[in-house]
Amino acid sequence: MTTLVRAEGVHKRYGTLDVLKGIDLELAEGEVLALIGPSGSGKSTFLRCVNHLERIDAGRLYFRDRLIGYEERGGKAYELPDRAIAAQRVDIGMVFQRFNLFPHMTALENVMMAPVMVKKEPKAEVRERAHALLARVGLADKAHSRPDQLSGGQQQRVAIARALAMRPGLMLFDEPTSALDPELVGEVLDVMRDLVRADGMTMIIVTHEMGFAREVCDTIVFMDDGVVVESGPPASVLGDPRHERTRAFLSKVL
Repeated sequence: MTTLVRAEGVHKRYGTLDVLKGIDLELAEGEVLALIGPSGSGKSTFLRCVNHLERIDAGRLYFRDRLIGYEERGGKAYELPDRAIAAQRVDIGMVFQRFNLFPHMTALENVMMAPVMVKKEPKAEVRERAHALLARVGLADKAHSRPDQLSGGQQQRVAIARALAMRPGLMLFDEPTSALDPELVGEVLDVMRDLVRADGMTMIIVTHEMGFAREVCDTIVFMDDGVVVESGPPASVLGDPRHERTRAFLSKVL
């Protein structure tokens, strides 16, 4: 299988605080990887490094064998210009905790914006694709609704459709259900589940939904205090963890 994402010794610090302390992991094309662990363990920070929303301080991150956000010259990494970084991000979709929809735009306009503005695709073609994506996430009848007319679950499904509109090779989900009322969580997980089963979409998911992670993920990575403590198939990490830190965390969430 082709390796899509590779992290080698990734470090990130804020001032004197080391948030990531040498993360190594690989993700093959078509696989789904979940990052789990307590708050403050570095999960979301690592996810944001994958599409260079956060700069790394040491190590290397690769997407399709190309450095993310940097180019290497003479053994040193130099940050790419903004335009080159934006070009890399085109193939990496991201869904945030808080939806981040444009409030003055309809659901349809939110989904259409990036393909039209960034990729310069024909508006008529993008509109047709956007309608199909909204239908796919169960929101065909909400195309002309603004975010304030939608529930949290509906807004998050629009956000997923918006990310898919760019036809990404990788999807990043940063706790996509954590801001939702409990009764709305299932509708978002159903959409994500369909992306895995129907499309074979490659994903990295930061989540506390352990049942979902067990069901759809190929690999679960448990992080704590900025390091990978344990990783492996769900049956191993969730069902028979090797490390005491993993067992202590799972005893609180399972």
